Amino acid sequence: MKKFRLVEPVVVLYCFASYLTFPLLQQYVYRRLWQETTNSSFGENKTSNDCETNKSSPFYIDQKEVQKKASLFSMTMDLSGLIPSLLVTLVIVAYGDRHGRKTSLFLPSLGGFVTSSFYFAISYFSWPLYIFFISAVLTGFLGGFATFLGGCFSYAADISLGAKQKTIRIALIDTILGVSSGLAGILSGYFIENFGFTWSFVTACILHFANMVYIIFFLQETVNKSETQAHAFSAEGFKEVFSGVFLLFKNASCKKRFLIISMLFAFMAYLFGQYGAFSIFTLYELASPLCWDAVLIGWGSSLNTLVFVTSFLGVFLFTRCLKEPFIIFIGLFSWTTGMLMTAFANTTLLMFLVRVAILLAFMPFPILRSMMSKVVLDSEQGALFACIACLESLTGTVAGVVFSSVYAATVLWLPGFSFFLSAGLILIPLSLVCAIICVGYEEENRHVLLVNEEEPDGGDTLS
Repeated sequence: MKKFRLVEPVVVLYCFASYLTFPLLQQYVYRRLWQETTNSSFGENKTSNDCETNKSSPFYIDQKEVQKKASLFSMTMDLSGLIPSLLVTLVIVAYGDRHGRKTSLFLPSLGGFVTSSFYFAISYFSWPLYIFFISAVLTGFLGGFATFLGGCFSYAADISLGAKQKTIRIALIDTILGVSSGLAGILSGYFIENFGFTWSFVTACILHFANMVYIIFFLQETVNKSETQAHAFSAEGFKEVFSGVFLLFKNASCKKRFLIISMLFAFMAYLFGQYGAFSIFTLYELASPLCWDAVLIGWGSSLNTLVFVTSFLGVFLFTRCLKEPFIIFIGLFSWTTGMLMTAFANTTLLMFLVRVAILLAFMPFPILRSMMSKVVLDSEQGALFACIACLESLTGTVAGVVFSSVYAATVLWLPGFSFFLSAGLILIPLSLVCAIICVGYEEENRHVLLVNEEEPDGGDTLS
């Protein structure tokens, strides 16, 4: 059977199924909690204008109580699977450097299939909501989204020929992630309206199952397993797997270590500010003076999806004429401009223009991933992307909690404060990238960094 070195179909299927499940799960839990709290069906007593709801009305009080419960439920679910997911990611993605990338793609797909099956059963049989926590822990032990991201980017790095192709492939995966999330979010409402929650969860199960079939039978492995390598389940094999990320830094030269750490901190700082700001966009748009309805919020979300496409086009074009650090500067400037506009946005037109300002704001992510990938050995790609995926997952979770807390504390006296904070945080990645330039990062001469690096035993080769 002919196999393909195309990881993009895997990304499309997994991400669309996962991002379809997220809003379905949130809305299902919200409706169940509404029913349990008010002893009435969701929407039964819904007012015509939620933006101006009387704070003394019973509906307003019930609404806030359910929102509080739903928020705590969602946070608990996220935290339930976070720790096992991070541990498994560090092990499985680093494992791929010696024993193949397909494991880090298959396990999260299996986890998605199992948890979507749980969701179907909970919806169909009206099982208690606490079973969702069991599914979250199970998903964590099968790797979850962090493991999947690490596996995808490692696979893309393996099959790339040359520095520029690596940058484009990594940017393409980032674009697929964004477009899939936007399309799934927009379509989730139509799925609920036409199929209900139960059969929408079945759709996610089918997509995850199709993904597993593609990974097993059609996706070609990129790492040749040498007979001289330690067996994965031997003592030496476990030592290799658990020490992968540690050795990535321990055996590196001082310059290489400084570059990797600086890029990781720049990546995390930018992700923290961007993810945190995006996490409160909807709340900001629902409140006065914007008072957006569901239609306007849907259009805003679709334009956020467009930003991924324009950022990919920006990477594709700018890599032909600019060095990578300067592409990062353009993305940072784009985001800063958008955040300052958001902080002062008081009309619908201005809020839509924010999306124009941030059209290139996602460019720093694939560029930083590519830059880090270029300063490590081919046999260290899995360890690197395992580290990035874990930090990305942890940073995203912390950012959502921190920005939600800051927004709650400042919304009465300065609703736009959180966006000023996001713009101010740009100084961290900006300073770090400037330091990287001063040290002397050059993608064309990155082999200089590897001269004194020892090749791992076993002499892995990539097909």
